[in-house]
Amino acid sequence: MNAMTGTSQASADQVLRVTFEGAIARLAFNRPAKRNAINDATLNALDAFFSDIPKDVRAIVLSGEGGHFSAGLDLSEQSEREAHEVLRHSRGWHAIMDKIQLSGVPVVSVLTGAVMGGGLEIAAATHVRVTEPSVKFQLPEGKRGIFVGGGATVRVGRIIGPDRMTEMMLTGRVYGAEEAERLGLAHYVVGEGEGMAKALELAHGIADNSSLVNYLVIQSIAHIGDMSRGDGLYAESLSAALSQTGPDAREGLMAFLEKRKPNFR
Repeated sequence: MNAMTGTSQASADQVLRVTFEGAIARLAFNRPAKRNAINDATLNALDAFFSDIPKDVRAIVLSGEGGHFSAGLDLSEQSEREAHEVLRHSRGWHAIMDKIQLSGVPVVSVLTGAVMGGGLEIAAATHVRVTEPSVKFQLPEGKRGIFVGGGATVRVGRIIGPDRMTEMMLTGRVYGAEEAERLGLAHYVVGEGEGMAKALELAHGIADNSSLVNYLVIQSIAHIGDMSRGDGLYAESLSAALSQTGPDAREGLMAFLEKRKPNFR
């Protein structure tokens, strides 16, 4: 892919709209009539983008058209499946969520309206979450006779804790913006209609960071969370060693000494 300022890879009728603003890629779920419910075409579009992110993209903003981030899996397009088919479909979700979380390019999400089921699983794979007052976080699967399959037990469970997630699924409880910020589902709560501006402000600031350090933050923290204490500390030392050598480290030091903003490559 080649990114160009102001260009778009998606027409209005495509399920994932992709545009570029300099070093920022803007992705928007584009099924507003379905509250941006996720079908296989949307998953394929996410997979294609995160498998081949343009080299000059340094941050990504993910949002939903029409007032909703995503109401989750599009159940209207789901046919009855055998157990092995459900297993393969779930593992496919896991692979795509891993690409979003671990691509090395920071993702800022704008969370509005429905952030439910699979939509919450996607949001939990993003690195910075900006929320507007209209948001409704929910894991409704338990009320629909099914279990989550897109990574919620790992990502959402680690954000809010397994006890809270258990209650959330058993009761179908809906969380609003302020509660979500308290629980960690949201990092920023802004006014209605202000989410995109805040997300772009954050994305541009993140894009100005060292791309190596952004990569290490995304990769190392996620992997250290799965390690023992000793292994985690060793991995931290390796990450520190990588970050504190090379041109970005020299530029950061010189910028500090010269009292200016660093210009990382």
